[in-house]
Amino acid sequence: MTAGFAAADADSTKQLFLDKCSVCHGADATGTDRGPALAGNRRLRTRGVAEISGTIKNGTPGGMPAIPLPEDRLSSLAYYVRSFNTTAFEAKPAGDLAAGERFFFAAGNCAVCHTALGRGGSNGPDLSNIARQLTLPELEQSLTDPGARIAPGYALAAVSLNDGKTLHGFVRSEGSHDIQLQTPDGHLRLLSDAEYKKVATEAGSSMPALRASASDKQNLIAWLSGLGGVREGPLTGDIAASASDFEAILHPTPGDWPTYYGNLSGNRYSTLNRIDTANVSKLKLQWIYPIQYAPLEMTPLVVDGLMYVTGPNQVFALAARSGREIWRYTRPRTPSGVIAGDAALGANRGTALSGDRLFFTTDNAHMIALNRFTGALLWDVVMPESAQHYGATGAPLVVNDLVIAGVAGGDEDIRGFIAAYKVTTGQLAWRFWTVPKTGGSTWLTGTYDAATGLLYWPTGNPFPDTDGADRKGDNLYTDCDLALDPKTGKLRWYFQYTPHDLHDWDAEQPPVLVDAMFQGRVRKLLLHANRNGYFYVLDRTDGKFLFGKPFVKKLTWSSGLDVSGRPILTPNNETTPAGVKTCPAVRGATNWYSPAFSPRTNLYYVMVVEDCGMYRAAKQGGFGFLNDPKDPGMKYLRALNIETGEIAWEIPQIGPVERNYSGVLATSGGLVFYGETSGGFAAVNAETGVTLWHFEAGDKWKASPMTYMVDGRQYIAIASGANVLVFAL
Repeated sequence: MTAGFAAADADSTKQLFLDKCSVCHGADATGTDRGPALAGNRRLRTRGVAEISGTIKNGTPGGMPAIPLPEDRLSSLAYYVRSFNTTAFEAKPAGDLAAGERFFFAAGNCAVCHTALGRGGSNGPDLSNIARQLTLPELEQSLTDPGARIAPGYALAAVSLNDGKTLHGFVRSEGSHDIQLQTPDGHLRLLSDAEYKKVATEAGSSMPALRASASDKQNLIAWLSGLGGVREGPLTGDIAASASDFEAILHPTPGDWPTYYGNLSGNRYSTLNRIDTANVSKLKLQWIYPIQYAPLEMTPLVVDGLMYVTGPNQVFALAARSGREIWRYTRPRTPSGVIAGDAALGANRGTALSGDRLFFTTDNAHMIALNRFTGALLWDVVMPESAQHYGATGAPLVVNDLVIAGVAGGDEDIRGFIAAYKVTTGQLAWRFWTVPKTGGSTWLTGTYDAATGLLYWPTGNPFPDTDGADRKGDNLYTDCDLALDPKTGKLRWYFQYTPHDLHDWDAEQPPVLVDAMFQGRVRKLLLHANRNGYFYVLDRTDGKFLFGKPFVKKLTWSSGLDVSGRPILTPNNETTPAGVKTCPAVRGATNWYSPAFSPRTNLYYVMVVEDCGMYRAAKQGGFGFLNDPKDPGMKYLRALNIETGEIAWEIPQIGPVERNYSGVLATSGGLVFYGETSGGFAAVNAETGVTLWHFEAGDKWKASPMTYMVDGRQYIAIASGANVLVFAL
């Protein structure tokens, strides 16, 4: 008996259902031609009694009429309707849970195909939350008669290829001109209709009916009935990571884009050259994938023909040739007031991967791991140690057997840190605090160099942003590039770009690692165009300052850099309660959007803002835009010579500077791709800056482009507004 009404009321409540509901939904609640089934209704199963009561009381638009009832009868009827869908998790059948778990992962061979609570295979549906999805009879039926209920994405088919071969597997997704088939070996075959002649559906399930003793069956059902979802926290035990997983990131297959920047160096430069200066004018839009959020800030990852894209608390797996969705993972966004800043607005910049695992940070600073073939949640850990306005917006970074990420919220009084977790379990490996008290957020993705064995991570500004009265000194380690030991998190060296920052000029710009000719010899360099207006070249082995020069003309807070790279301050550096005009403006001479360096041209490409702002000494905010019509802010795409800092060429942009947060992509095809402030997506000659192609997207840019190759064909992709746009010849 359902707990919501007493046994004495059961008969009267059943009669109430027969009187009010059965004419449409059937006496046994299995539905009629006038209304849907209420029994075995998965959608209804997710609704609480209060929501069901509201539907009965108010009806549905254009459908079910309202049923006026006294509150006590309404509540009893709602509980009765809910009882048709009592889940296995609520039923809690008897059995030995430990024995059931052992059977699942051992003798029963269930984990060969299925994932449960972060462990198992990917050739079957994820069972981690199965007890909340099925009733107890449905769960039992799924074991004894698997073909009676086929999970979405696991229908069987035979695909006849043009070469005479036939593939068998699960239809993970399909369209009129493509099919995504998961074969028994676990691989996904992403096929277009040009590659196959026929798709024939096959009845039944690949899963055999359960063969087990009565006690094993009872124990298994009892254990499965307790699977109500992956709980917060790391997995237990010590699960070894495969060295080959990181090798595939360190030395990716040509055509793959396995990290946020495409490679661990942070240099958004690709050796793909099927699209070049001679043929780029023929580039055409191939497909669009919309996401319910704008403007998107993420960069897609592509590995083995699979693309991974994100929105706020959303991850999607797509076929990279067609854009066909294969799976999606979503969770509710965190309510406003719990988190703040860009995380509360929904900003997210993408994922990281290692082997079969895909990593993502949620808006409230959880690090989660998903199975990259199924979207199954494997583990979920809370990154902060204490509840503050922590958020997360950046794509994680995998180094060896660790996944590393930072946090957002430095403008909201949080204490910044970088944290590393074991890729297999989510167990914390180390944490590096950037400041002793507040500020120093770490929301942008870092970079890694296998030659030096160092992890490089940029840090945010101090707090309060524009009032330094209560934070004397340099405020380490804000506005820095940090070089850390990725195994331990120990600091090896740091370089601070803006000591005692009073203008919110964080160092959250990509630390780009290149080996290039500099001052007469090839050196291991770190290139950084900073928000404060200076372009820096460092020796990345020890952090030594090699060169620095303004890359903007509007720079008033400093008169230059000394021999160590420390800024020489002017009176314009100080803020006052009344306000001081200072250049650059608060959004900086550049920002988090990606630059790129081309070894072919020896040029560094970066989006640049020439603008000034008003800065007041204040505990919150303290900055404003001038919007001077006589001297408006201007945005440029600039190409810098890294040895001299001279501007080789530039392209002025048309439109408001805040409309464009596009990064750039350079390729060995002699091209630079970027988003134009006026709404176009363009390709220019990397040597001369001459525009060779453009596409009018008509939306604002807040993402950086990338490129990949599938089956010998090169593609260019970028997020525009709420859409992922993909181009090819």
